[in-house]
Amino acid sequence: MNKLPAFKFSLGLIFVVSNVSADWNQWRGPDRDGVVVGGDMGFPDSLGEGSLTKLWSAPLAEGYSAPVTASGQLFTFETKSKENEIVRAFSLETGEPAWDVPWAGSMKVPFFAAKNGSWVRSTPTINNGAIYAGGMKDVLVKMDASTGKELWRVDFTKRDETEAPSFGLVCSPLFDNGHLYVQAGLAVAKLDAETGETLWRSMEDERAMFGSAFSSPVIADLAGKRQLIVQARLAMAGLDLETGEVLWTTPVKAFRGMNILTPTAVGDDRIFTASYGGGAFLFEISSTDDGKFAIEQVWNNEKLEGYMGNPAFIDGHIYLHGRDKKLHCIDLTNGEAKWSTDEEFGEYWSMIQKGNRVLALDQKGELVLFEATPEAFKPLDRREISPKDPTWAHIGLDGNRVLIRSLKGVSVWEWK
Repeated sequence: MNKLPAFKFSLGLIFVVSNVSADWNQWRGPDRDGVVVGGDMGFPDSLGEGSLTKLWSAPLAEGYSAPVTASGQLFTFETKSKENEIVRAFSLETGEPAWDVPWAGSMKVPFFAAKNGSWVRSTPTINNGAIYAGGMKDVLVKMDASTGKELWRVDFTKRDETEAPSFGLVCSPLFDNGHLYVQAGLAVAKLDAETGETLWRSMEDERAMFGSAFSSPVIADLAGKRQLIVQARLAMAGLDLETGEVLWTTPVKAFRGMNILTPTAVGDDRIFTASYGGGAFLFEISSTDDGKFAIEQVWNNEKLEGYMGNPAFIDGHIYLHGRDKKLHCIDLTNGEAKWSTDEEFGEYWSMIQKGNRVLALDQKGELVLFEATPEAFKPLDRREISPKDPTWAHIGLDGNRVLIRSLKGVSVWEWK
């Protein structure tokens, strides 16, 4: 069970007290939206040495997989020597290694993606004492989180008689109510988390661009129904959680199928996404008189293209790091940019948010803390933390511990 955050007041600011845990157990955090749970306390004002200090660090082989935590442990995923994929467990408090589990499973990705390496992309998920990790060759492995013991393994290429996706398994598996949802085996699949048995497969005809899915699914309540939201290479869809039936679907324009973002539910039965080559989109889902569902595009701003960075949604505005490497504040009512930074950042930003503050990790190894407001970009502090090793993996936060995965290492930082 997660511990509730404790905090104290000092000079009108709220600071997190050490040794407080709130598991960051999956892609983009507990609710898969980059939002930090734990009441109304905000981030501290500073990223300086007096506020943010390194607790420990450890070298790893290369990987884009984000670090995740559960029950006082931190877990990483890597590709070593272009041969083995390895899941590792560390003590979150001290960095002491607990276990590691390797398997042969690496592959080489094609085209432009190869310039950044052929390392693991998928972020594991942890639930009920088990960790589920998706290897590049379309393999999903369940392990005991305390020991690393393998509990089951699914090779989708053998089970579904499909080829491994050319870009590898990129989707981060989603756990919900005893089931796993993952875009693998050239489809969207639902698995029994206890046994690994496939319960249904859906969207098997969405195989454009070698069947690789770059996005990860989420669950949202839309038009009165709780449903699975998936983004394939050319389309976005809502699926029935029990049957896999496609409830609604819509094309999402993108250059070479580069739909990478995880869809973002923004209330009022609306979903936001953005793509490389297509711009930023807002869609609205509604129910029809015959019990079906319909989707309507509310707006599409073709000038505000997305890339890989998922946005922060705060008070009716989307804060999006775009293909142009700038940060944009988008008004959800009309899709127009309230402001865009003059500065260009790295190729990728990951963001976590607490209240109206956002902590971003730039691919160039810099942390940026800013206040989210539609008036202007209001940075509070910036700090270079990994100048020689790029930080492509998504940032995380467990209590007052900031989780940083660089290309060749992992580090835990502590706010005091």
